[in-house]
Amino acid sequence: MKQHTLLMPLDMHLHLRDGIMLENIAALSAYSFSGAIIMPNLVPPVSTKEELIAYKERILHAVGVEAADEEMDEFSDNGGFEPYMTLFYQNYDENFLEEVAEEITAIKLYPAGITTNSEGGVKNFDIEEMRPTLEAMARLNIPLCVHGETDGFVMDREAEFMNIYDSLATNFPDLKIIMEHITTKEAVDMLDKHANLYATITVHHLLISLDDVIGGQMKPHLFCKPIAKRPEDRDALLKVALDAHPKVMFGSDSAPHPKHKKEACGCAAGVFTAPIALQLLCEIFEKAGKLENLQSFVSDNAQSIYGICPEFKEVILVQEPFTVPDVYKGVVPMYAGESIGWSIEDVN
Repeated sequence: MKQHTLLMPLDMHLHLRDGIMLENIAALSAYSFSGAIIMPNLVPPVSTKEELIAYKERILHAVGVEAADEEMDEFSDNGGFEPYMTLFYQNYDENFLEEVAEEITAIKLYPAGITTNSEGGVKNFDIEEMRPTLEAMARLNIPLCVHGETDGFVMDREAEFMNIYDSLATNFPDLKIIMEHITTKEAVDMLDKHANLYATITVHHLLISLDDVIGGQMKPHLFCKPIAKRPEDRDALLKVALDAHPKVMFGSDSAPHPKHKKEACGCAAGVFTAPIALQLLCEIFEKAGKLENLQSFVSDNAQSIYGICPEFKEVILVQEPFTVPDVYKGVVPMYAGESIGWSIEDVN
């Protein structure tokens, strides 16, 4: 039986939500990851120091609550888990940024209304209006994470956003800019155009194209934003991930919604992969003969890009079939009820 060990896996783009949902799903990520970049798009969004600290406390409490839940007993031994916190982008002044710099790992920018709970996002990418904030972020070494989509035709939104990435990277060369959950060949090609551009890639965008979502009957649990694109886009993502491109890192964008909000008219966008992400990644990399590169994709690159040192965690996976549960605490995961080729054997 083939075995593979990952050290300090990191999820560099994670939605933990709040309230009951947070308490229901937090331990699923804490079990197999040393840490995660936590998205700030709550209602209301996390935009003050007080909100940030309170949310982090709720996350750490939720990990403990989960550990005491009998239904989640297998995830109770989750060791250390660090929530790397982010603020929702606004035109913050430098004094505020200096005050919160030690509490945050990045600031997340959303175009207004483009995805879940992003109504308070940026409406106009006026470089001069944004300059004081972005220059202060660069001086304080605070990365900018960006949901890179316009409000154009859905298949073209990410490609259309490349001009904005180009402008941001050119105007703020000392600012680390993370192109979040990239889905297109255009974004892959943009990576090497600017030294200060980096990217996260999800596991589901390495596996599916739009055809998997709506080619037959619509599969609501594969519907997400940004939507899955063409096979050639998926293949471009696979190449840079499998090759362990040093500017690319894993970010699940695991986005839980209650089952009744996914299986409904007006289906909520988001794919829930937190409990199976590492297993799926092992399967992808092993099939491609690139298992030795997975460590860089799920941890080493992120540590280098963000300058973080996560607490030690060793995740041992084995090539043994695993049937994905139909539901985790009211949330349906990707590939629910299906068998995948790798399992988590132990976490130390």
